[in-house]
Amino acid sequence: MTVALFWVGSANPSTEVSNCLRFLDSVKVLDTTKFGNSRDRSLFFKLGEKKGRKQKWKSCSVNPDLGYLGGRSNGSKLPVISSMVASHAGEMAVLSSEEMVYNVVLKQAALVKKELKSRGGLDVKPDVVLPGTLSLLSEAYDRCGEVCAEYAKTFYLGTLLMTPERRRAIWAIYVWCRRTDELVDGPNASHITPTALDRWEARLEDLFQGRPFDMMDAALADTVGKFPVDIQPFKDMIQGMRMDLRKSRYQNFDELYLYCYYVAGTVGLMSVPVMGIAPESQASTESVYNAALALGIANQLTNILRDVGEE
Repeated sequence: MTVALFWVGSANPSTEVSNCLRFLDSVKVLDTTKFGNSRDRSLFFKLGEKKGRKQKWKSCSVNPDLGYLGGRSNGSKLPVISSMVASHAGEMAVLSSEEMVYNVVLKQAALVKKELKSRGGLDVKPDVVLPGTLSLLSEAYDRCGEVCAEYAKTFYLGTLLMTPERRRAIWAIYVWCRRTDELVDGPNASHITPTALDRWEARLEDLFQGRPFDMMDAALADTVGKFPVDIQPFKDMIQGMRMDLRKSRYQNFDELYLYCYYVAGTVGLMSVPVMGIAPESQASTESVYNAALALGIANQLTNILRDVGEE
């Protein structure tokens, strides 16, 4: 049996670390060279007894952005600063960003398979439209298509190869992602606060409950009602915008990988349920999601390299 544990601290970095040490009062670091290559050697810990022993500690980096991955932030609004997994043998591992993101991929793939099974294999629900709203929905999707055609010309041409239902759904997802990005990278970015992003996330939750705020929201609300799209990648993208507000430098690739997942890898996870997987495909759902994630992260890394050249 595997149990997930989370370290919770205050906004003060020194307090965060001291809280961690008190929480893991009887934990000591094992020799990580036993665990294969560096990717497999994320910090391993083992519970130890205090009696008759002098506790020795080794320092480790703490990433305050890891804790929101794949779940809600804690109710106290304090950041979850790291995620650990404990096995039945008492060993504990601090997961790397890549491992944590992969756990999200597995969850998304499982959710889609469960949803498809409940639908009898149909990945698109039949239209169920309230009287008088069909023309409004059509107009909402058309507007999303116009935005996509204006700001993402080659991407828009690619969507024209899809079936009409999938095409409109991808337009709706694209527009939501663009609006989210514009919050921190648009003309009003200097006025955006964490509170504004909290309100945007609350609006997202309303949208997924069938309570859209405007025309663009209505298109996405209809999309998530038709396709097995989960809210988590959308929430994770908003977390990426929170990172943009407070952070512009990344100390290592593990930190950068997490950021790339939040702002670009999430798009792959949003899109797979809409684009679908060919019935004759021999690929597993997990491998398809992982490929979509990798493509999104690769695109973001390419964007970063391009921007470095320009700047």
